Amino acid sequence: MEQLNRIELRGVVGGIRLQTFEDSRMARISLATNYAYKDRDGAAVIDTSWHNVLAWEGRNIHDLDKITKGTKLHVKGRVRYQKYTGTDGVDRIATDIIANYLAIVDDPEPMQYEM
Repeated sequence: MEQLNRIELRGVVGGIRLQTFEDSRMARISLATNYAYKDRDGAAVIDTSWHNVLAWEGRNIHDLDKITKGTKLHVKGRVRYQKYTGTDGVDRIATDIIANYLAIVDDPEPMQYEM
């Protein structure tokens, strides 16, 4: 059986933090994606999910300086879970998207939701 860990997201940047380590740069990006549906009463509902994206500048990832809050991004990568103990002593699990491809989406039209 072949194993697969792949994710693809298109969303809007909520924040970005750039870090430099010797010769390489990394971006920590919060990315919001929306899922639109109708509830039982037929009212439109938009469910927003926030994703933590880690991107190392390299072959498929460049121009990190062009990414700012509100930028529309297309991200491809894999999911990583990390277990850690918080300052309060409680075990927690962090979910990160490790990007291997980033592209700024130039979309002049607003996002359309099918319901």
